[in-house]
Amino acid sequence: MSGTIRDPSLPAWAGELMTGPIDRRNFMEGALATGLTAAAASALWSKTATAAPKKGGTLRVVMADGATSDSWDPAVTNTRYMIHMNHVNRNMLTEINSENTLAPELATSWEASDDAVTWSFELQQGVEFHGGKPFGSEDVVATMNYHRNPDTGSAVASLLAQIDDIKADGPNRVTITLKSGNADLPYLMTDYHLCILPSDGEGKVIINPDGTGAYMVEAHEPGVRTKLKRNPNFFKENTAYFDEAVFTSVSDATSRQTALSSNDIDIIDEVDLKTVDLLGRMDGVEIDQAESASYASLPMRMDQPPFDNHDVRMALKYAMDREEWIRKIRRGHATIGNDHPVGPVMPFYAADIEQRAYDPDKAKFHLKQAGLSSLKVDFHAADAPFAGGVDAAVLYKEAAKKAGIEINVIREPNDGYWSNVWNTKPFCLAQWGARPTPDMILSLVYASDATWNESAFKDGHFDKLLVEARAELDQAKRAELYREMQIIIRDDCGVIVPFFKSYVYARRSNVEHGPSLTGTWPLDGYKALERWWFT
Repeated sequence: MSGTIRDPSLPAWAGELMTGPIDRRNFMEGALATGLTAAAASALWSKTATAAPKKGGTLRVVMADGATSDSWDPAVTNTRYMIHMNHVNRNMLTEINSENTLAPELATSWEASDDAVTWSFELQQGVEFHGGKPFGSEDVVATMNYHRNPDTGSAVASLLAQIDDIKADGPNRVTITLKSGNADLPYLMTDYHLCILPSDGEGKVIINPDGTGAYMVEAHEPGVRTKLKRNPNFFKENTAYFDEAVFTSVSDATSRQTALSSNDIDIIDEVDLKTVDLLGRMDGVEIDQAESASYASLPMRMDQPPFDNHDVRMALKYAMDREEWIRKIRRGHATIGNDHPVGPVMPFYAADIEQRAYDPDKAKFHLKQAGLSSLKVDFHAADAPFAGGVDAAVLYKEAAKKAGIEINVIREPNDGYWSNVWNTKPFCLAQWGARPTPDMILSLVYASDATWNESAFKDGHFDKLLVEARAELDQAKRAELYREMQIIIRDDCGVIVPFFKSYVYARRSNVEHGPSLTGTWPLDGYKALERWWFT
């Protein structure tokens, strides 16, 4: 099973061959300098050279979700299938690279004023959209303004509300002026909604599959299948090794894994953890894993009864056996959650906050405080948020019985779950992809005016802390502010966060990748088509 290091038998410098060019002479010199014999160095060269990237072939990808309502409009993207598309055929200004650090993408560099209010981004030159239009500053400005427009209904409108002005300073430079400082602005630009769209020349964007990304769309049936081919003019060197790719949406985990084991497909983005060990023992199959800040959530709409009652929410939190979910649903491939979205792999995670545990007696106490002797609520679930979602809901139902809480599990169809159930039903199962900083996830989901405020949480003090932390350049002070916000969400917000998942996915053994994997999304941060290759 692969984790952060792809092949621990290779020295770090040898692994460089898998992510960048190195000739045999330099390789041999490096090997001999470590004390290897010439024969051993030559053997190691053969091993690493075999793993070196090469172009060719059609990659067959199966995704665990997708919906017939899928749209190329990034403002409303909410299925992992289309999130992957936004990483494949489009680009953002910045990205999280395979070493899990911030890196340039359509921007080449950036600089900020001392108060982090004014930011300037230098842009790539010579980049073209798939349709032939040159990429430039007008596209960046139009894209950001598209999401800022309240009529667009963009999910990241709340993130961009901090922008006071954005303008093009020539064809290859953009300046963004904020209402207050934000030390994390370049990280914000990695968000998949903010893929750069082509401008129509009059300040508006064109919504279609035309992007600057590594692959161009040849055919697309929403929620079913997409065919792509390599962009011959892609601006990144030593990337995009596959000639073509075919994406298919298959919600059934058994069908996905059967297709992989029979060599009908090459990679799947989500593995059924109940059978992952069996799958990993099959010939020609490799399992990969990457820790992440992606988390499961159970949002309760605080603007609807009975979830408008603090003690009812607390009762439902104490009725959740988080460790059982990790043990039985995630098979240990997760870290425990503490009812807030800042995970252990994120900066400013407050490890000293007391971990909430399953406690039926405390749940009963809070029910009594709410004036109730028992409680019955509907809980909507599907396997769309994550494999085993319905099974997890049943476990929650059984655990809650001991607290006098009856949870009526309503199984919803996977297709259309994100448009018909999540953020619509008062109590449901959800999952959030990893964000690189607390500000991004807190602003996107927990700010009072957040478009995706799934629990209808509104707290003026929290909003004030969020703005303060965003502008604070003293890291110790930022940590204190983010700690307080984690406590507020844990104790007051209508959300249960049972775990932070590790991404577990699988590929055929003739599909290779570099020595490390990005933890923002599955399949190397959904950059597999750009970074992986056939051996």
